[in-house]
Amino acid sequence: MKVEDFDFYLPEELIAQTPLKERAESRLMVLDKETGEIQHRIFKQITEFLNPGDCLVLNDTRVLPARLYGVKADTGAKMEVLLLKQEEGDCWETLVKPAKRIKEGSVISFGDGRLTATCTGIKDHGGRMLEFSYDGIFYEVLEELGEMPLPPYIKEQLEEQDRYQTVYAKERGSAAAPTAGLHFTEELLQEIKEMGVHLAFITLHVGLGTFRPVSADKIEDHEMHSEFYQVSEETARLIEEVKQKGGRIISVGTTSTRTLETVARDHGGQITAASGWTDIFIYPGFPFRAIDGMITNFHLPKSTLIMLVSALAGKQHVLNAYEEAVNKKYRFFSFGDAMLIQ
Repeated sequence: MKVEDFDFYLPEELIAQTPLKERAESRLMVLDKETGEIQHRIFKQITEFLNPGDCLVLNDTRVLPARLYGVKADTGAKMEVLLLKQEEGDCWETLVKPAKRIKEGSVISFGDGRLTATCTGIKDHGGRMLEFSYDGIFYEVLEELGEMPLPPYIKEQLEEQDRYQTVYAKERGSAAAPTAGLHFTEELLQEIKEMGVHLAFITLHVGLGTFRPVSADKIEDHEMHSEFYQVSEETARLIEEVKQKGGRIISVGTTSTRTLETVARDHGGQITAASGWTDIFIYPGFPFRAIDGMITNFHLPKSTLIMLVSALAGKQHVLNAYEEAVNKKYRFFSFGDAMLIQ
């Protein structure tokens, strides 16, 4: 399969630059994965398509304000640092701009010295290992000095930082938001629970590799980045109970999908308590073992995410739906509208 097979025309003005005032007022396209039939709704009307006994699986990761602006301690040169992954203690894998100025031993200062970072190593891909020093609690200092690491296609400043968090975000660690969940409000989740729909939570910390373009010509040659996931005993038990009683498992987002399908793949089709790193790559032909449906946003042309969606709903159904979304001026990507595949 060629990457070009997943291309489509997307006018730049359809890339949502800011979130809507009300989370649940975004539009919702409902796609039947068997027939390709399309319906149009507002997101808060998703309750029309959920049944008592179904289970929504949500990713409760919390985005770190992982972009820091500082200065090189010896020269005062301006530096930008993006936290990628905590390795051990106060050591982080990061991206630094301009990277060429930072050698082993270089020190960067943030917030007039509230936080400093010393370069302890250089990664193969050009990233820098930084060891941080500070007084107090690292995450509190980060909340004070850091900014949300918005995706590269969003050019506008985010006025309210919490609009790039889901209302149920809890476990700190993501470099990007699981954006399908941004449409839910606490009131809508309560309404869904009162209908008899179960809510289950998993954690997958989204890495920046999620925005990395597919550089291979053939899909099979693309290598995915690894991301940390965790499924609790409670969530595993709930999902297995729902499956046994004939309820549907509907994942909220590609991150929840990849987590559940990783666990099912590694445990004979069962959802069991598990944690680890996953680099699962889901594209057409993938045998789904865990989910029956998915809520997701509209994704980049030729991205691994549109390949995942196509694996669930069929490539032609998805490309037809995307063409309709463009014609009806749906908003795309992180702050855009949603699709329910069922």
